[in-house]
Amino acid sequence: MTSWQLVRVVAGTFILLSLALGIPGSPIFVSPWWLAFTAFVGVNLLQSGVTKWCLMETIMRKLGVPAGV
Repeated sequence: MTSWQLVRVVAGTFILLSLALGIPGSPIFVSPWWLAFTAFVGVNLLQSGVTKWCLMETIMRKLGVPAGV
């Protein structure tokens, strides 16, 4: 996987997990404050789409994950 693909997989996983932890109807509900994490991930995705820079992708590339085209 390339770094940009891995960023999207991790972001999607974070969003689904934080929704499961933050929605009261979920069987693994912890606190509605988990929805703030969902918003944080969404804001970071929006920012990376506008600026074409993503901190997580930079970190992954430094860890040796190949860059995508």
